[in-house]
Amino acid sequence: MIIVDTALSKREAQGNPIRVGMVGAGFQASGIGLQIMTATPGMRLCAIANRHMDAAIKVFQQTEIEPVACDTQQELEAAIAAGRPAVTEDAVALARAEGLDAIIEVTGSLEFAAHAILAALESGKDVIQMNAELDGTIGPILKVKADAAGVVYSFADGDQPGVQMNLYRFVAGLGVKPVLCGNIKGLHDPYRNPATQESFAKRWGQKPAMVASFADGTKISFEQAIVANGIGMQVAQRGMLGPDFSGGVPGGPLVPIEQTVSAFEPYLDSTGPGLVDYVVGARPGPGVFVLGTIANPRQRHYLELYKMGEGPYYCFTTPYHLCHFEVPTSVARAVLFRDPVLTPLDGPRVGVIAMAKKTLHEGETIEELGGFEVYGVAENIEVIRRERLLPIGLALGCQVVGHVEKDAALTFDDVLIPPGRLIDRLYAEQEAMFALEPLPGTAATSME
Repeated sequence: MIIVDTALSKREAQGNPIRVGMVGAGFQASGIGLQIMTATPGMRLCAIANRHMDAAIKVFQQTEIEPVACDTQQELEAAIAAGRPAVTEDAVALARAEGLDAIIEVTGSLEFAAHAILAALESGKDVIQMNAELDGTIGPILKVKADAAGVVYSFADGDQPGVQMNLYRFVAGLGVKPVLCGNIKGLHDPYRNPATQESFAKRWGQKPAMVASFADGTKISFEQAIVANGIGMQVAQRGMLGPDFSGGVPGGPLVPIEQTVSAFEPYLDSTGPGLVDYVVGARPGPGVFVLGTIANPRQRHYLELYKMGEGPYYCFTTPYHLCHFEVPTSVARAVLFRDPVLTPLDGPRVGVIAMAKKTLHEGETIEELGGFEVYGVAENIEVIRRERLLPIGLALGCQVVGHVEKDAALTFDDVLIPPGRLIDRLYAEQEAMFALEPLPGTAATSME
């Protein structure tokens, strides 16, 4: 951040700001727009694409800017060249428009986002996104396409995966070997749905299904999967360990994160690839943590002196994640320093599979993440391939063709996939590229 703010100030002084387009105008996108427009010198929010243009207009109106509505790519390019903030319903046109350095994708969608991100990469723009669901499904192949185009594909800082990656890099830079990257949750109930989360969602101006995807574990599964894919880690077992220290009382007293380390210790291996996981009912929440170890006895002595404990595992934390506040920094890191916050290392190591939230019957359609039909859990990619498990990112819109018991993992044989989707084509391309490659240092199955 210290280097980034100096570089941005220099761009502002030169009258050469980073020019950004944004796809999405929901809760997080509104905050990102506000942050760029009010607190990020050296960067300009030039255009927003959203399926409902009124929402895009309101993002600009937060700072009393009245944008121009554009229907075509040519109109967008003219507005950008003239320095006039613009809005459009055509995300692909925005992604392809000349005059932009980077695209921020923040829709939370899958098929829609895939089209926009692919168009941006193919047109030579850096892409920074907060879409863990898309990244956890087809992130590796999008990274391949970004590399081919010579651009950066990155998840954003501020959200917990990006904060974990920052902390991982800090810990590794100390000479401490990270053995687990962890997320801190306040609640986990796989059967939460839009009905149970409706009042909470209304209070915070969010969508009930999105809120339910946090509560039912789908969101944290995607978040930890993309951390695993960015580092080369895996999960200890299907669904991760997820020790719960809440006593079954959401919002109750929290234990210090250091007191939860013993729950992970039997699974830690300083010679292995490392694990991603989470804990419920610990503080500082909603922060992140990294467990690391170090062999040098003299360095262990120093760590004890600096109040990190006796080891062998040391717990490093970041006590918060500030979501939209830190996204502009992610854009600057990509554009100015070619430094992605978090991006797939190569092929997928961990994926997120669909589990039946209730007994599913033939003809039912899987409507949405956080919905009534399925929840997501993290699983190692070799197991997913061997058992033909259905990634939850591909499950949306699929029709159940048989009978699936509650809490059973869905396979490709359990659903009818809608034809002609880009996300399925990209997933197939990803598997064709990476499925036959061995995963260095990883086990072929979950450690159960």
